[in-house]
Formats: sequence, structure tokens, C-alpha cells
Amino acid sequence: MAEVFAALYFAVLRHDPKNPEWAERDRLLLSAGHICPVRYSAMAEAGYFPREELLTLRKFGTRLQGHPERTLLPGSESTSGPLGEGLAQSGGLALAAKMDRKEWRVYCVVSDAEEQCGLHWEAMLFAAKFQLDNLCCIVDRNFIQIDGSTETVMPLEPLRAKYEAFNWHAIDCDGHDFVALLAAFDEARSTKGKPTVILANTMPGKGVALMENDFLWHGKPPNREQADEALRELRDDAARLQAVR
Repeated sequence: MAEVFAALYFAVLRHDPKNPEWAERDRLLLSAGHICPVRYSAMAEAGYFPREELLTLRKFGTRLQGHPERTLLPGSESTSGPLGEGLAQSGGLALAAKMDRKEWRVYCVVSDAEEQCGLHWEAMLFAAKFQLDNLCCIVDRNFIQIDGSTETVMPLEPLRAKYEAFNWHAIDCDGHDFVALLAAFDEARSTKGKPTVILANTMPGKGVALMENDFLWHGKPPNREQADEALRELRDDAARLQAVR
């Protein structure tokens, strides 16, 4: 999800890191709170807090908890943990913006596996009923969860057709392609009368050979040797990209 959060914080969101409570800011909710390290990284790069603070992740007393904590971290719109709640919270915010005739938009990042929760589907009904075209849901469609493939544990396909049946505007895109992502966000912004879902097709562990597409890495940290190898691969990739530029 690195590219998705980079796109949001550096090209899509209307926000001000120096004034995170700015009333006219767009709201970004992370429903799949367990992937918060990637959001924290983007926030640090954007200037919400010093990069060095990233090293306090999950330590006692840190602002960077293992799930986002709204009252601790400025710029975090919700406290997440129980999966399936984020879209319902986002729908409430989007309706409030409509009622107050505000221009800010609501973005909600969800995992694909949490769409096995009933509350998520109730929120889809709610958003469609109130024609919340100021709401955009981004699905991390990587096909894995902690016990294996989503399509083995509890199949979701045809996921796009299901959203469309619930009267959502649906967009498929490559979640690692900035051009495709920015086009999808532009399309969402111009869609009227319906909420939009962006099905961002992603590869779990992309760029790290021992982690790619392996669900066993969903919930465990690497050891020191594995972490060093992962960082080496990612730095090599970054250097290759820089050379192409």
C-alpha cells in the first residue's frame, strides 16, 4: 500500500500537516488499522511528525500504536482495530459533510478480508442510499488474510459486481501504478450521485522476494537478517528507478 498512501498524502488529499485539525481538510480513515506502519511512514514524510519518531512504533507510551489512536496522533481521524467499522464511520462523516454543505471529501482505506464482515456491507447500503459521492473507499485487494487466500477462507469475488449491485461506482486499477491511481482518484472526484470504490490490485510484500504473495508474512515481523535483506532489495529497486529517471 506504499503507493496508495504516497498518492493520497502527496497528490490527492486536501490537508495541512502543520494544522492537522484544519476544518476544511479531507478526512482519511484507515479501517485496516493493522497496516498503520505504511500510513505512519507517509505521514512522517509529509511532515506530521519527525521521521525519527517512526522508530518508536508500538513502544510503550508512543503515539504510533499498533493501530491508529485518534487522541494520540494529530491527523488520525479515527481509532481503528475491529475490522469492518471504517466504512461505517466514513459514511457518517460523509453524510455530515453533506448536511453541513462542506466541500471536504472522505477517503477510507480497507482491507479485502475485512469485507467478510457484515457491518461493511451495511455501510455500503447506507452510502448508496444517501448518494455519498463525497466518499471514496480504497480496497487493498491483495487476496490474502492471516489464514490464507481470501478466496479460500471466504470468497469475495465477483467483488466489483457486488459493489455495483449495491449502487456504487467501481474502478479497478493497479495499486502500484501512480498514474493509474491518480486517474482513479480523479474519476472518483468527478463521479456524482454515487459513492466510489477503488479496487487497488496489490501484491503483498511487493519488492521483497521472500515475502511476495506469502500470507504467512501477514502478521509476523522479520528477524534482523531478513529485515536487512528486505531493505537491501528495496534500496536496489529505488536506485534502479532513480537511474531510469
